[in-house]
Amino acid sequence: MSPETAASIDQIQVTLNAGGMNTINIVLAFVMFGVSLGIKPGTFIEVFSKPKSVLLGVLCQLVLLPAFTCLLAISLSWWISPMMGLGMILVASCPGGNISNFMSSLAKANVELSVSLTAISTALAVLMTPFNFWLWGNAYLHFAPVAHEVPTLAIPLWDVFKTIFILLGIPLAAGILTARYLPKVAKALKKPLQWMSIIFFIAMVILSFAGNLDAFMKCVKYIFLVVFIHNLLALGIGFGVGTLFKIPKKDRKTLTIETGIQNSGLGLVLLLGTPLFANFPPHGGMLVITAWWGIWHIISGLTVAGLFSRSYV
Repeated sequence: MSPETAASIDQIQVTLNAGGMNTINIVLAFVMFGVSLGIKPGTFIEVFSKPKSVLLGVLCQLVLLPAFTCLLAISLSWWISPMMGLGMILVASCPGGNISNFMSSLAKANVELSVSLTAISTALAVLMTPFNFWLWGNAYLHFAPVAHEVPTLAIPLWDVFKTIFILLGIPLAAGILTARYLPKVAKALKKPLQWMSIIFFIAMVILSFAGNLDAFMKCVKYIFLVVFIHNLLALGIGFGVGTLFKIPKKDRKTLTIETGIQNSGLGLVLLLGTPLFANFPPHGGMLVITAWWGIWHIISGLTVAGLFSRSYV
């Protein structure tokens, strides 16, 4: 990718009125509610009785993925813009994706472990998402050759906290309470909402880029390889750590999927709904990386789940 191409991608602008932003927020909250319908207190008892896989999953999602993403972004700095690198780090800082439980079910993996990891990473995202983005984003800007072009990251912690708490914390609690006190309703809603979450995210991307759809489609071919490598790294971290520590096969499948499926919808909301980048240079690269990640991990997740379900690995 030439510097001119990278610069043109960064120039892509996405602006939403209050109605459009509220629609995206409602969609994401609705999806998170659907995910949490499968979370019951009893789900955690067996998983936490043997906490090795849980601890490794948390390590993969909250520590290794952001750290290795920073290294990958630095290694690709000759080819991508600083904003694209920050987009990669933002995605890696988000909690596990809202369709990972569905993918784990298709893969015949440890669904209870998947639900536990999604719940833990989502709960910790209130603190860990802004922290990891601040830590590894600044590390990337410091060590990448293009660091002088972008100002130091200053995270508006309260704004980010409020956004994540409202979009993740409240729906998570509502879903758990529904599963506890209205189990028949939760059972009836769970699978339809899992399928609908895929449709919702694609609709979210289209809504976000409706005014720049032509530009988005033209640049996707350049973004594709970056996201492909990044997603492959994420899947490899989960699979590699699971293999290295010799956890059960079903747990290894779960770690692979949980680390490779990120809640990039939250990343889009943070980009569009917080004042984090008010004084930054054009950052269309972040938006495109985050949006395409959300579409691509559906494709890669279904592919990996299909391979796992046939016990090829």
